[in-house]
Amino acid sequence: MYQYTVPLKQIVEEAELKILYKASDYENIRLIVADVTRPALNLIGFMEHFEPMRLQVIGMVEHSFLSRMTPEERYVAFDRFFSYKIPALVYTRGLTPPEELVQMAKKHNVTVLTSTHPTAGLMANLIQSLSSHLAPRVTRHGVLVEVYGEGLLLLGESGVGKSEAAVELVKRGHRLIADDAVEIKQVAPNILVGNAPELIRHYVELRGIGVTNVAQLFGMGAIKESTNIDLIINITPWKDGEVYDRLGLENNEEEILDVKLPSITIPVKPGRNLAVILEVAAMNNRQKKMGYNAAQEFTNQINRHFEESMANRF
Repeated sequence: MYQYTVPLKQIVEEAELKILYKASDYENIRLIVADVTRPALNLIGFMEHFEPMRLQVIGMVEHSFLSRMTPEERYVAFDRFFSYKIPALVYTRGLTPPEELVQMAKKHNVTVLTSTHPTAGLMANLIQSLSSHLAPRVTRHGVLVEVYGEGLLLLGESGVGKSEAAVELVKRGHRLIADDAVEIKQVAPNILVGNAPELIRHYVELRGIGVTNVAQLFGMGAIKESTNIDLIINITPWKDGEVYDRLGLENNEEEILDVKLPSITIPVKPGRNLAVILEVAAMNNRQKKMGYNAAQEFTNQINRHFEESMANRF
């Protein structure tokens, strides 16, 4: 699988970190690990299982521990620690790093950063940002819209009406994320997030009209940068004689990036209001996640009716 990276410089800007010492290769440092570590044990020499590719963060606990060490002990500790050539060290809470730290960072050419944010909050933000930048991803041909808070990934062959349905949904107050190409990231074991490639973001292609900018036509409330993908909808041309699920009891799933998502197939033909159908699909999927399944309730009701009818006959 392709290994994604993100420049350290970009993370520094996003997290509003300040540079105390900039390594000579700062502009070229790229992060490849989403985890962030507090090196308490490492500062006393325990380096087993140490991951040098992670960002290292020092907070109040480590700072208090370091303040009890002699200058000579701090020299030894940071000389050993920085010899592993970590990408950067972040000092939090507006604390002032000891001089020995800065000197050893210069010796080993390691970037030192500072932040005024609390340690736990900063680490959470860093991990979230890194997880998003380094997440496995794939691009799918389709349309991604947010309908009643549900992310709908519309798939189907070209010309089936995906873009037209998206524009109709936007007119009905919903939001467009991507048209034609959807970048999908796995940000958690069971969560996929979709967004549009930067080059085509906010644009929709309508056959007969051409390319239109949804944000310019309908306002900024009609678009969204990204959304979780909650339901995959396969849109297919209606075929006479084809058997389609009429009750909704089938629990079909499709797998993207090893994540299984619920999926349904909607056949379309002239006269069917696809936008309304997609709205109902979004609300129905939301109900299922909240524990209510209308198809199952209807089936149970029918079964009870027949059971009562059979019981009354004998």
